Amino acid sequence: MGIFDEIKKKLSHEFIDIIEWLDSSNDTIVHRFERYQNEIKNSAQLVVREGQIAVFINEGKLADVFEPGTYTLNTQNLPILATLKGWKYGFNSPFKAEVYFVSSRLFTDEKWGTKNPVILNDDRFGFVEVRAFGTYAFKINDAGKFITDIVGTDNNFTNFEINEHLKSLISTRFTDTIGEANLPIELYAANTNELSDTCLEVMNPEFNSVGISLEKFFIENVSMPEELKKEIFEYSRLNKLDLDKLTKFKAAKALEVAAANESGAAGAGIGMGMGFAMAQQMGGMLNPQSQTTSAAPTQNTGAMPPPLPQQTQYFYATNGQQSGPVTFEGLSSLFTSKTVDANTLVWKQGMANWTALNTVPELQALLGSVPPPLPNN
Repeated sequence: MGIFDEIKKKLSHEFIDIIEWLDSSNDTIVHRFERYQNEIKNSAQLVVREGQIAVFINEGKLADVFEPGTYTLNTQNLPILATLKGWKYGFNSPFKAEVYFVSSRLFTDEKWGTKNPVILNDDRFGFVEVRAFGTYAFKINDAGKFITDIVGTDNNFTNFEINEHLKSLISTRFTDTIGEANLPIELYAANTNELSDTCLEVMNPEFNSVGISLEKFFIENVSMPEELKKEIFEYSRLNKLDLDKLTKFKAAKALEVAAANESGAAGAGIGMGMGFAMAQQMGGMLNPQSQTTSAAPTQNTGAMPPPLPQQTQYFYATNGQQSGPVTFEGLSSLFTSKTVDANTLVWKQGMANWTALNTVPELQALLGSVPPPLPNN
């Protein structure tokens, strides 16, 4: 074996490569395979595992992309080798190229949220501010585009670096989406599933433009100021009665607030006066009957007559049998017709026993209603 054969053998062993990446982290999206001066031996072994994609960059340009599998790097499966100049020691020369391993797995439970309140225009409550937050999941669907457009020459690109960009994109598109939805403000929180699906559909083209696929998008909560929540609850209750009442109610509140903001004792008096007046007006609006009753408690306006007084009912005994009940007038008629007399037993509610008619105080008036017998001639 000649001296040049020994040199070629030694150099061959020195430059034989196995190019692979064992990911020990959960947040790395792109890892650049480091070689001394980026030299890779011709016929080196490239190992791309499941959940990875290998991207070759030559002279700053995308050269090739490898899906999961094991490859021998030569002119048959790496066309860029055919254009490289041979090394002075022979055909088995090293070549210079950058190899980036891209994680193609799904990155889940990424957080997003609106940095600033989103202003919406509601038909009933005017301009209102809402905030929202949730999670999303993404993965790289075009490794070459992602490397050239986003990563550049970063040797270890993590999801933290891309998340800031994605969060800004999400916040912008989310604001546009809920603004165009034009839902009543209280329905945003009740339709998070529908809004999530709509946002996913709207945002995906933006993600795809840089080689990313938005796989999942969830709105976990849409919140609003506490005072607005209370007003919505008041509206929901009053709306069951009459929409006009809500308008008057809001006007009353606005007047109270305006009066309360006046300075000095005069302002305080005005505020109290307005508050009492509007409270009285609202009370009458919600309960007209109570207003009429409270305005004239001792007068009968004719709208609702008082109940008729109940007449006392009497039972009476004739021939050992109970009869009745009859009223005082009925008993008077029976007394006149001599169906009953002063000794007839009678009973009414509240009496312990039957007693003679002439012993009941209110019936003693009947005794004088019968004329005395005519005098004898």
